[in-house]
Amino acid sequence: MERILLVANAAAGTHEQEAIDAALAVLEENADVVVVSTTHPDELDEVCVEGGDRSVVVAGGDGSLHAVVNALYRLDLLSATSIGLIPLGTGNDFARAVGLPLDPAEAARIVTAGHTRPIDVVVDDAGLVVINNAHLGVGTQASRKASKWKSRLGRIGYVVGALSAMVRPDFIRVRVAVDGEPVAPGTRVAQVAVGNGSSVGGGTELIPGADPASGRLVVIVSRAAGLSSRLVYLARLRGGTHHLMREVTRITGSEVTVEGEDFWLTTDGEVSGPHRSRRWEVRSGATTMYLPASDPTGSDVPDPT
Repeated sequence: MERILLVANAAAGTHEQEAIDAALAVLEENADVVVVSTTHPDELDEVCVEGGDRSVVVAGGDGSLHAVVNALYRLDLLSATSIGLIPLGTGNDFARAVGLPLDPAEAARIVTAGHTRPIDVVVDDAGLVVINNAHLGVGTQASRKASKWKSRLGRIGYVVGALSAMVRPDFIRVRVAVDGEPVAPGTRVAQVAVGNGSSVGGGTELIPGADPASGRLVVIVSRAAGLSSRLVYLARLRGGTHHLMREVTRITGSEVTVEGEDFWLTTDGEVSGPHRSRRWEVRSGATTMYLPASDPTGSDVPDPT
């Protein structure tokens, strides 16, 4: 019988708790399940150690998965642990990337089916694991601007922040290199995105073609400077065709470096900074996840490399 450690948020609301209960009912039909509810990411190291050789199933969103994966990485347990995900977040971008159903009970059935596949992770030079993607520029600027509007306007605050960042962006002069080759040598950029997974914000294809099972990173560099080109970029971003603009470079590689002026960075939804440099490298097949037997990943986006 499968042995599972189910990690949930102790602050889960009524709706989330109902979803967790639905998933748990499915898991317990075929597995020995221990449930642990945490209140802070700092608790995860101890939780993962006490879980022993159990598979770890995360009940939460991209942020929860990010926190658990980082704990396993710090403990040198990532390669030895099979990971499941019960998507409970508002965005669930990584779940979408790997083709997981968003219904909690259906996601639990993927775990009990027992099919696993290798999944890449990305590790930066500060030792932080990126499970989905990292980006700097207008997207991060929008998040920072939205934070001051959110308390007054709620979810509309994110829209206000995004429009403010697009109309009056803070361009950043940085050098971008992929596998040691310069992509943007000291260019003022609107956005740089490094993808293991392709989407942000609940399905916006920021990094078309990024695939967490490819062994490659996809990098998007936008130099959309004029107001008209920025508005076109925003419009095409919604349809996932922004990478076809002449002001945008899309390239793949195994290592990415960004350095230059101070920049703020969004990593799996969390904003940090300011930074002067950051380097990411892909770790191919660094862990395994319970995923549908048929591979939903892959893309018709052409690979320029």
